[in-house]
Amino acid sequence: MDTDALPALRLRAVRKRFPGSEADAVQALDLDVPRGSIVSLIGPSGCGKTTTLRMINRLIEPTGGRIELEGTDVSDVPATELRRGIGYVIQQVGLFPHRTIGANIGTVPRALGWAKARIAERTEELSDLVGLERVMLDRYPDELSGGQQQRVGVARALAADPPVLLMDEPFGAVDPIVRTRLQSELLDLQERVKKTIVLVTHDLDEAIRLSDRIALLNVGGVIEQYASPDELLRAPANDFVAEFVGDDRSMRRLTLATVGDLPFERGPVVDVAANDLEAQKIMAAHRSDWVGLTEGETFLGWIDGHELGSGRTLNELPRFMPAAQVTPAQSLRAALEVIMTSRTSVAVINDAGRFRGVVTLEQIRAGLAGDLAEQAA
Repeated sequence: MDTDALPALRLRAVRKRFPGSEADAVQALDLDVPRGSIVSLIGPSGCGKTTTLRMINRLIEPTGGRIELEGTDVSDVPATELRRGIGYVIQQVGLFPHRTIGANIGTVPRALGWAKARIAERTEELSDLVGLERVMLDRYPDELSGGQQQRVGVARALAADPPVLLMDEPFGAVDPIVRTRLQSELLDLQERVKKTIVLVTHDLDEAIRLSDRIALLNVGGVIEQYASPDELLRAPANDFVAEFVGDDRSMRRLTLATVGDLPFERGPVVDVAANDLEAQKIMAAHRSDWVGLTEGETFLGWIDGHELGSGRTLNELPRFMPAAQVTPAQSLRAALEVIMTSRTSVAVINDAGRFRGVVTLEQIRAGLAGDLAEQAA
């Protein structure tokens, strides 16, 4: 069997009915989680997202169906052994208060019988990986902030290098600023470790930002749509999905694409050594009443077109620096906000001091209407 062709996780007709209930909490759920991807489970209260997560590592036993991890039925593996091979991060972290941070991180390797030297090496490696200063390893959980504790939880989950990481509302207990920072750190971490991650969240913006695919569940564990964040926002499968993602889904789509995804346009820009005629031709071609000046790769500023023809060189004319400047790495939503705040229709793309072109409101609208990746290509 070619295991590389298989999803890392496969759920087939998985269901759960709790004792005393007349209905399944999760009914006949089918889900494939591609290897090395982040998949978010999201939906209203009672949709079974946390129940589904816990069935994967058998903290809750399924009533029926089959769950495969790397092609192996998880029911064929002793529950304790299975859990040691799956990283698990929860909202309240669940650190052992009487153990040091280092000891907390080394919990699973110690249970697996690793040598002390190997555990110490792995603990230091992971503290560096999650951005935790090594001096923290000798401290206790109550000496750390919520964000620091959450990093410890991630490090502990990764300690034995599991192929799959389960995360249940991992950033729900921290304030919005810390949550945003932790989300960024998770994406950076994923670039390095390439784990298969199943994330439960109630925050649609978090799911959109972090996920390769999102499974939107309805009550009873019914998947209403399983798609990439862009597809979920661009083409909701039904009224339930449309209502869940909200009327502002177009604005949310703007967070998925960056300025660098757009085909850069130079705009009405000339070199500072150009003459009036060249500047006027550029303005006419772009139907603009202003022209930008560059010197090499540096953008010098705008010139009002009415200043041309005065007999002065372009370099002698009064110029204005652009109020709206963006970088290729910024999201289109950020670019839109910059443009709207500065009350202009265009922003200069400034890449580490180098002029790359301009981005306009029309380009952003066109990006929403089509596939940005195709436009950039």
